[in-house]
Amino acid sequence: MNREKRKKISPPAYNKRTYRQAIIADDLVSTFVTVKETDLHILAARTAAKEGYHSVHRYRNQLENYISTHPDFLTALVPLAQDTLAPPIVKDMLNAATAADVGPMAAVAGAIAQYVGRDLLDYGLPEIMVENGGDIFIKRNRDCVAAIFAGQSPLNQKVGIRIPAALMPVGLCTSSGTIGHSLSLGMADSVTVLAPSALLADAAATRLGNEVATAGTKNINHALTLARSISGLLGVVIICGKQMGVWGEIDLVGLH
Repeated sequence: MNREKRKKISPPAYNKRTYRQAIIADDLVSTFVTVKETDLHILAARTAAKEGYHSVHRYRNQLENYISTHPDFLTALVPLAQDTLAPPIVKDMLNAATAADVGPMAAVAGAIAQYVGRDLLDYGLPEIMVENGGDIFIKRNRDCVAAIFAGQSPLNQKVGIRIPAALMPVGLCTSSGTIGHSLSLGMADSVTVLAPSALLADAAATRLGNEVATAGTKNINHALTLARSISGLLGVVIICGKQMGVWGEIDLVGLH
């Protein structure tokens, strides 16, 4: 389906990444790791700059080397066939893309967040949160709350999702058709997906965001119905203007 491409105009709060303050984790220490397009906010019991940079470079090199010999991996907007010779991160992106019916790069932010997060857990950090452009890998030992950043919507940062410790580690990923730099064919202010895999959550957020072509409960309900058909999702929250739709294991909380 061909749709007119729209230029997203992101508010200053997005460009300055102030939405990162919406992640409530006062007991954890922030580390920021930036390598080319990758811009991570890592929260852990201590600074994790050295381990974070090492991990980001490792997985970026794997992806860049794979793309150099498989250029369609970078540009495809539909799922690609599995490649048994690909690195694990590429295989996982291909699987997530197939599950959500999108191109594999729709899962790249969630992939980096999850792979870096799991590396940090292996380094001995007991709790970790890795945020990559609104896509988060979370492993905490207690319940936590994450606010939903929804751009210019009046519901922006007014609602959050409570995530039980028993569900973790999980991915919490958000796609938007009105803010940010990632490709979206929809008009939702935010589509937030909770799933055991950050890659699947990221890919599914893109797919569901594409389905909200215009504001209105009909489009939101259509996207929520589609969410039920994507195996592995825990829950979804869609915000479009003043309207919100919710499905699945989502515990919404009001924020002030």
